[in-house]
Amino acid sequence: MTAPARRLILTASVLACLGTLSACDKATPPPSFKSLDITGAEYARKLALTDANGQPFLLSSLKGKAVVVFFGYTQCPDVCPTTLTNLAETQRLLGTDGDKLVGVFVTVDPKRDTANLLKSYVGAFNPNWVALRGTPDEVAAAAKEFKIFYREVPGKTETSYTVDHTAASFVFDPQGQVRLYVRHATPPADLAADVKILLAPR
Repeated sequence: MTAPARRLILTASVLACLGTLSACDKATPPPSFKSLDITGAEYARKLALTDANGQPFLLSSLKGKAVVVFFGYTQCPDVCPTTLTNLAETQRLLGTDGDKLVGVFVTVDPKRDTANLLKSYVGAFNPNWVALRGTPDEVAAAAKEFKIFYREVPGKTETSYTVDHTAASFVFDPQGQVRLYVRHATPPADLAADVKILLAPR
């Protein structure tokens, strides 16, 4: 091979490498979420319980929607109603995309939270949201999968106990993958901004 030919090949190779680097520089940066990005987490991957209508529920049935999962109980004095109120406001802030967001409420108090009570409680915030319950063992398994802590705190009577529990929520994208860990009292506007990112076309 002649020297000019070798120089021509070398120049072409350099230009190709530079083109590749340029393409990498223009790659879309990762999304900047306001909540904690847990994309790829090896927990909170599945949820299988019974809904308030007595039907088996799988988280995978909500693919195509952004889903917010929260563990709580109907007699919770503050954290749970605040979280659900903020979620309803988040849905309102999404405007026409509001119907693409679904709340899923999992009771950590299946002894007192009957199906009818759960349906009424969650329905007061949005009748299209999902309320879930199960046997104590099933709820414990679901909580373990999501790394949720909860325990009964005795009250003055046998049925007046409260339940301490993790106050965070988990957000799943329309593909059914867990993406975000949302701390308690996150402003609805911040959560709405994160959900908009997840709903944006890929």
